[in-house]
Amino acid sequence: MNDCGVETRRLQLLLELSRLGSMRAVADHLGITTSTVSQQLAALSRETGARLIEADGRNVRLTAAGRRLAVHAVTILGSVSAARADLDPDAEPHGTVRVAGFATAFRRALMPVIRDLARNYPSVRLVVREHEPAEARALLAADEIDLALTYDYDLAPAAADDAIASVPLWTTPWALGVPASDGHRPARRAAGVFGAFRDRRWIGNSRNIADERVIRLVAAMAGFEPQFAHEADSLDLVEDLILAGLGIGLLPGDRQVKPGITLLPLREPSLNLRAFADTGHGRDAWPPLALVLQQIRALGQRAAPA
Repeated sequence: MNDCGVETRRLQLLLELSRLGSMRAVADHLGITTSTVSQQLAALSRETGARLIEADGRNVRLTAAGRRLAVHAVTILGSVSAARADLDPDAEPHGTVRVAGFATAFRRALMPVIRDLARNYPSVRLVVREHEPAEARALLAADEIDLALTYDYDLAPAAADDAIASVPLWTTPWALGVPASDGHRPARRAAGVFGAFRDRRWIGNSRNIADERVIRLVAAMAGFEPQFAHEADSLDLVEDLILAGLGIGLLPGDRQVKPGITLLPLREPSLNLRAFADTGHGRDAWPPLALVLQQIRALGQRAAPA
């Protein structure tokens, strides 16, 4: 990098380009012209002495150097914003926060936040992408998102990653969903509940192996190997498959299921889904992201079942 200074507003443009994907989108978001974006990024290339963008058909994309600088820009701009906030506590955060996560987390923790941001923090914009936990964490590692809403089960926790900071949001007990006609077979222990259905077909996930791992674990406690016949990520579809007599599967213990389905509690051991807000280490100080984290954490804790 050249010895001359780098203007932070140009770093902001580079960061927004990495997030929004086109100069036109950056210009529209910031209320400036596309020509201004292009000129400022060209100036940033001269300041750094590196080629930061390259042609991609009719659009542009970041080079490897551009992507690396965009990663540094998050920390640099976050530090600048934190310093300004310290000097001016009334200053509003602004920027685009990219979020990936599972549908329940969006409905429970993010949608109310989106409405609050629109009313009270119009300078903070959210971009939402629905993904299963492993997919969301991969996007976080690639710096394609700023926040991942993920989950695991306490009986089969996700592998720890030193590059990710996780904030617990809520915990929900899960149960085994079976046809109501089979709900008369109660058992005290989870292994006993599973053992009563050892000859049934089971429903797993299509894009996430968390349910399958837990089912196999509890089934092993009961001494059998479950037969997986179906894969579904939608809880509504899991219910439909159960009602059709095609299989049984895991469902939230606090879910209002359709008539014809019974939820059998799992105890000794119990099974709990744990929801998390994941960020890259050190990234959560960026004011727009810190604001979103603060709000979803508070909302998630209030929404957690007793």
